[in-house]
Amino acid sequence: MGIKYSSKINKIRTFALSLVFVGFGVMYIGLFFKETMWLMSIFMILGMISVALSTVIYFWIGMLSTKTIQVVCPNCEKPTKILGRVDACMHCKEPLTLDKDLEGKEFDESYNSKRYQKNTENEI
Repeated sequence: MGIKYSSKINKIRTFALSLVFVGFGVMYIGLFFKETMWLMSIFMILGMISVALSTVIYFWIGMLSTKTIQVVCPNCEKPTKILGRVDACMHCKEPLTLDKDLEGKEFDESYNSKRYQKNTENEI
C-alpha cells in the first residue's frame, strides 16, 4: 500500500477543526482553576483565541476555495478542486495535476513550492 495523499483544502479544514477542539479543551482545563481567577482567565482567553483563529482560517480557505479550479477526477469521476500545480482528489485521494510537464511523474507536493518553480525556470 502506497502513501495516501490528501487534498490541500481538506488538510487546512482539518487543521481549523482541530483548532476548535483544542480551544474548547484549553477552556475546559481553565475550569479546573476556578479558585485562581487569573489562571482561569488565561486559559479561557487562550481557548477563545484558538477558536477565533479557527474561524479566520475557515473564512480564508472558503475564499480560497471559490478561486480554485474544478475538475472531474478520472478515477472516481466526481468533481474536485485543485489547489496549486499538484493536488489530490478530495474523494479518492488520486494524485492530480493540470501541468503537462508533470504528467506521468511521481506525485510530490514539492512541485507546488516556489523553489521548485524557480529551479525549473532556470533549467529552461
